[in-house]
Amino acid sequence: MVAVGYMDPGNWATDIAGGSRFAYQLVFVLMASNLMAILLQTLAARLGIVTQRDLAQACRDHYSRRTSLALWVVCEIAISACDLAEVIGSAIALNLLFHIPLLVGVCLTALDVLAILYLQHRGFRYLEAIVVALIATIGICYLVEIFLVKPDFGGIARGFVPTASLFTNREMLYIAVSILGATVMPHNLYLHSSLVQTRAIDRTPSGLRTALRFNFLDSTLALNFAFFINAAILIMAAATFHRHGMHGVAEIQDAHRTLTPLLGTSIASLLFAIALLCSGQNSTLTGTLAGQIVMEGFLKIRLAPWLRRLITRLVAIVPAILTVALYGQSGTAKLIILSQVVLSLQLSFAVFPLVKFTGDRTMMGEFASPRWLKALAWLVAWVILALNVYLLLLTFRGWIT
Repeated sequence: MVAVGYMDPGNWATDIAGGSRFAYQLVFVLMASNLMAILLQTLAARLGIVTQRDLAQACRDHYSRRTSLALWVVCEIAISACDLAEVIGSAIALNLLFHIPLLVGVCLTALDVLAILYLQHRGFRYLEAIVVALIATIGICYLVEIFLVKPDFGGIARGFVPTASLFTNREMLYIAVSILGATVMPHNLYLHSSLVQTRAIDRTPSGLRTALRFNFLDSTLALNFAFFINAAILIMAAATFHRHGMHGVAEIQDAHRTLTPLLGTSIASLLFAIALLCSGQNSTLTGTLAGQIVMEGFLKIRLAPWLRRLITRLVAIVPAILTVALYGQSGTAKLIILSQVVLSLQLSFAVFPLVKFTGDRTMMGEFASPRWLKALAWLVAWVILALNVYLLLLTFRGWIT
């Protein structure tokens, strides 16, 4: 369920932009973001399993009411930013598959609340089965895409080596930070710390250690699969667009339209649109669950699932409708990428409390992070903060000059 959030339309937009503009150079950023995600999701599961409190509840327990309220607002912004990408991505997929106008498609996405309500009523296992089916569809679509584009495997290997251009090229840094935000999403940390508590766990020390071990393996496998999908999208964009000198492809619609003439088959475009629709609907499920967990954890307010979903979706639909109405299709990719940068900027507000709590022996007892894990987690937290601050500084300097 958590890995679904790492394959949403926000990832599509950032990966397509990164691959078409910078070829394989940002594969390293994808890999580093995935490793950070594995570490942080492991810590989130650790917190939930050991303390039986999710991250939102832990924040409410240990911070003042004012601080908890501020953290809740920041997290709601992140959820709305993520939902914005899902709204636009799903609307684009409907347009590509059924030729539904983009503006109408954006409005239709509000109806997915009915599907969410039905699936939740059927039970959590049924929900997971639907998610697995959608993920499998995305994976199969991209296996075929990679076979069709015949990428440069030497270029891919070189892409795993970091480049200094990341810190000198503001556009590359902007895309890199958007990839980070799309991969390590803050509300997923809240979600994971809650979902692990739905499993039956033996509360003995040995039982907790077993649960922690299996959750680590589960997270690692799921997130590495998500990394494969995201890398496939970036590689496809690099091999298809950058290779043919089309460095400006950033719109998802452009990517779809140009796949057929460049690859010589309409199947590629069809698979692309189907996978996009699946990714949008998949991420909608996790966004709804995360929203409920965050609101209940921080505020002790529990809304009906349909009402919670409707509020989140309406907040996301307004900027989407304005963008489509004012700029048409040309503004959608920029808005999606901006939403992922917003996610990255919110990330530190979830990561710092998480690292602090999981390293606190009074909360975690013998399961507190060992010294090496604590050092690694704090390093990741400060790297994320430093990248965001550096991007803001470069952006402000660009405005001044």
